[in-house]
Amino acid sequence: MSLELSQSRWLVTSLSPGNGSRMLQCTLVAGDMAGLLKRLHDLRRQARDRVGREFPVITIQEAGLDGFWLHRVLLSEGIGSHVVDPASVAVSRRRRRAKTGKIDGEALVRTLLAYKRGEPRVCAMVIAPSPDDEDARRLVRERRSLIRERIGHVNRIKGLLYCQGIKGYEPVRRDRREKLESLTTGDGKLLPRHLKAQISRELDRLELVLKHIAAVEEARSDMLTTAGPAHSSQSQDRPCCSPLRELAMRPQRSFWTEGLSRHFDNRRQVAAYAGLAPNPWQSGQINREQGVSKAGNPRLRTALIQIAWLWIRHQPGSALTRWFKDRVLQNGGRLKKPTIVALARKLIVALWKYVSSGVVIEGAIMQAK
Repeated sequence: MSLELSQSRWLVTSLSPGNGSRMLQCTLVAGDMAGLLKRLHDLRRQARDRVGREFPVITIQEAGLDGFWLHRVLLSEGIGSHVVDPASVAVSRRRRRAKTGKIDGEALVRTLLAYKRGEPRVCAMVIAPSPDDEDARRLVRERRSLIRERIGHVNRIKGLLYCQGIKGYEPVRRDRREKLESLTTGDGKLLPRHLKAQISRELDRLELVLKHIAAVEEARSDMLTTAGPAHSSQSQDRPCCSPLRELAMRPQRSFWTEGLSRHFDNRRQVAAYAGLAPNPWQSGQINREQGVSKAGNPRLRTALIQIAWLWIRHQPGSALTRWFKDRVLQNGGRLKKPTIVALARKLIVALWKYVSSGVVIEGAIMQAK
């Protein structure tokens, strides 16, 4: 069974034993969990009447706006549930391909059948986080949203003042109100009354955002200080990255909550989750690289790039830093940005080995406890 979820309705597409290859579809009101469970019960009963024995129910849905609550409810009811990355499902390559809820529902059912048959790389199933792991990410993600909001308010205030010939005003400083009172326009006049009132209201919103940022950062620090990596149900008995000297705390927190708190089977999965896997293009005589795939977690990839630059600065004797400098030297001092991305891929694999197995990076300086 596949579930096509939207904000107004759920489209349920099912393939039952004893019903041939015909897929049945029905539409439910979005959020009608009782109706969905009744539909599952009716399909099982019909299959039992046709074939004479019980069959399990296996569902598939795309990862999207609904999150994982439906997946957890189905598992609690003893129903097999899978969440698939929608970008990994194969689609028609026609120039004008048809796309409807019916077509997508049947495609998900066929994808689930191939996956259960054991066909390799037919799709990418999402590993649903536990409620605690999912909740632990919210502080880091909320802070990032607040930072973007702060930047918007600051730029708006600076833009309003720049139109009056005023430069050098910093809205994030504590004396912002006092400085505003003493500002004069480029021609030596006081700020217009309505402009000053508008900037004052912008400062009100900015101060509220700054207050929220401080509260989020305090809560995040308390969470990582008191619980550490043990807040994750998938990270028990693993060391954190903190013994490595000068790994900046802000990117490290994002790095842990977004990446290394999860379980990975091998280094390829680690690089693919970060979106740092290679993306070749080969066809006949054409053989070139398209750069990294960028198909993974963008928050983790951003934190990795920040940590990679910090790693070069604070870990000059490590093998990874020597590799980076030698590579840049071979390129005549150019291509530092592509090389730092390659270093980020090597770094996340090395840190994953350190977190999961305790393998210390060659030449890395450890922080004194």
